[in-house]
Amino acid sequence: MAEKLTKQSNDYSRWYQEVVQRGDLADYAPVKGCMVIKPYGYALWENMQRELDRMFKETGHVNAYFPMLIPESFLAKEAEHVEGFSPELAVVTHAGGKKLEENYVIRPTSETIIWDTYKKWIQSHRDLPILVNQWANVVRWEMRTRLFLRTTEFLWQEGHTAHATADEAQEETLRMLEVYRCFSEDYMAVPVLTGVKTDREKFAGAVRTYCIEALMGDKKALQAGTSHNLGQNFAKAFDVTYLSSEDKREHVWATSWGVSTRLVGALVMAHGDDAGLVLPPRLAPHQMVMVPIYRSDEEREATMGACKKLEAELKAAGVRVKIDDRDHLRPGFKFAEWELKGVPLRVEVGPRDVASEQVVLAQRHSREKAPHPMGSLAADAPRILEEIQRSIFEKAKAFRAENSHRVDTWDDFLGTLNEKGGFLYAHWDGTTETEATIQEKTKATIRCIPLDDDVEDGACILTGKPSARRVVFARAY
Repeated sequence: MAEKLTKQSNDYSRWYQEVVQRGDLADYAPVKGCMVIKPYGYALWENMQRELDRMFKETGHVNAYFPMLIPESFLAKEAEHVEGFSPELAVVTHAGGKKLEENYVIRPTSETIIWDTYKKWIQSHRDLPILVNQWANVVRWEMRTRLFLRTTEFLWQEGHTAHATADEAQEETLRMLEVYRCFSEDYMAVPVLTGVKTDREKFAGAVRTYCIEALMGDKKALQAGTSHNLGQNFAKAFDVTYLSSEDKREHVWATSWGVSTRLVGALVMAHGDDAGLVLPPRLAPHQMVMVPIYRSDEEREATMGACKKLEAELKAAGVRVKIDDRDHLRPGFKFAEWELKGVPLRVEVGPRDVASEQVVLAQRHSREKAPHPMGSLAADAPRILEEIQRSIFEKAKAFRAENSHRVDTWDDFLGTLNEKGGFLYAHWDGTTETEATIQEKTKATIRCIPLDDDVEDGACILTGKPSARRVVFARAY
């Protein structure tokens, strides 16, 4: 713990890897491209999962589980889908010591096997809508991997819904996009742009893909979640129909939507600093850590007694609190460790503090330390944690605003992208050819066409052709 982290300004990628590993979030697995999520990292994911699962259920969804092995022939039924995922597929060819009659694909996503199942579940309009979510793991054979951000196997949730009308499917697609926006901003304290992907960037098999886009600390974008309107593509591929109230046989309308353990990486990069993680209180595994300080057995007894009394009061107030009572480590080592791990509040309790009935309260996000009355700590802690949550979010919003730029010419675009980075709002002529050329020349992609921007006539930064509105460009993970 004595060795300092690499500074973000020196090598952001190395800083990220060090924080993830030394912050006890994850480590590399013996299988190339996979990771071991350590208990502290998994506790963070569980907190995310719990809040998202609650939000899904509040919007009427239920959980189910589908097999991870998918018959290879299923993917071939939706041409655009199989073409989009073919390079990433892991295929099982042998099992039980024998070659299989049909290969199985380890799920890269579950649309195909779920829609094969929905064919059995859906007969009438009375069977609709189906609002199902699955918590699962998926495998996508990635060439370049990075812990949490892009791994061969990762954890996620995938919602798959079926509807009687196109309007219902569109409403569902936008409803779940809003759930993701609320979760990102209210719990992760990460401000996001909401928008629609271009046809070039949309999900394979979707009619439209909507997304939330976040800005990381190195001024690169990260796609944090997606919601897809699938139209009737998968219903037609798997011949999923229902009998309408007018006794007509109609194909079903579909959506799918998902977020993954990539959100853990987003938290690291959105809020972390040169000392390590900065975790928003609503998701932190430990919202507060108490570090008792003593030199003798007598001091230990008095200090630990005060800590345990505080612990009981804090837990009763709903605070996730931990006492670091490891005797073999010095207090300074513990301070540095919990700072690296991003715990929102650290409480230092020594014999003098016990005698004066106060503690030293250290806030991770601001690095501020100040005395606080011991008797009011449990009553004040929830309010302080909420203030920290808001402060982290406001800092992230200010960072995004500072690094969002409107550009009107190609030279301005290049100069701003290379010198400043961030989100670039620019006009684009709407063609896939121009979009591909800009990416080839700059490695910047269209992150989204924002939902909340007004129409504004202009000229494409590359071709000069007419453009009806600005889109958001950025270099991205």
